[in-house]
Amino acid sequence: MTTSLKENIGRYGVWSGELRSEDPARRGELDEAAAELEELGYGAVWLGGNSTVDHAAPLIGATRRITVGTSIQSVWQQDAATTAAGFTEIETAHPGRFMLGLGVSHGPLVKNYQRPFAAMTGYLGELDTAGVPADRRVLAALGPRMLALSGDRAAGAIPYLVTPEHTARAREILGEGPLLAPEFKVVLETDPARARETARAYLARYLELPNYTDNFLRLGFTEADVAAGGSDRLIDAVFAWGGETRIRERVAAFHEAGADHVALQVVTDGTDGTLPREEWRRLASLLA
Repeated sequence: MTTSLKENIGRYGVWSGELRSEDPARRGELDEAAAELEELGYGAVWLGGNSTVDHAAPLIGATRRITVGTSIQSVWQQDAATTAAGFTEIETAHPGRFMLGLGVSHGPLVKNYQRPFAAMTGYLGELDTAGVPADRRVLAALGPRMLALSGDRAAGAIPYLVTPEHTARAREILGEGPLLAPEFKVVLETDPARARETARAYLARYLELPNYTDNFLRLGFTEADVAAGGSDRLIDAVFAWGGETRIRERVAAFHEAGADHVALQVVTDGTDGTLPREEWRRLASLLA
């Protein structure tokens, strides 16, 4: 099943928080955008921002073949029984189209956050009991223990905010079989100062979360790199920016490090939730 999953989602997908809007007035726009992403050749849409099967279902209904996954649903957000019921419902309606992406979120964002690894293993056990197959779920794993768990108890890993070096380490832990689908941010801007300004403004929120900063430190970055919005060194490692050749090379580095699929998140300087549809088109063209 993992092999067919890799074939189904292909080498590139789109990661988007905007596509999970709960505004009914935007339903038509979101569905149309998902259908276009499918036609552009992306193999998967990964829904950010504590998404659930309820956010994925309309997009699956509006498309024909593209995989839609949560990236991520926090295990603290919804109990396993509710998640399993939602999975069963969408699997019955659209077999094989949904991937359940799970994660443990972050201490500063969750009340009574404790023993996240145990929370994840317990949640997976409940999903097992409810009949949600392991090969239809993936984990937002960063550290070695969670990466190993994603290979043992799920179809693989969908690490967020990582580098090719992390991907290489993750592949060593996972082995060849499990899916490895890191997220990677892209700023379609050639001017270094403007590109880094856009990237730094977006990255700042994540540098307040220890799971990410600890992971950067494990990868060899310093405390100075993760301070004050992030050093140029850090920005250039976790964002692709520049001309088409440079961006292609940065994305290719993840595949060369062992990724099966890269979930590409377009980052712009807009904050109004506008879908970056023109940027998705440009990105699809340069990766073709």
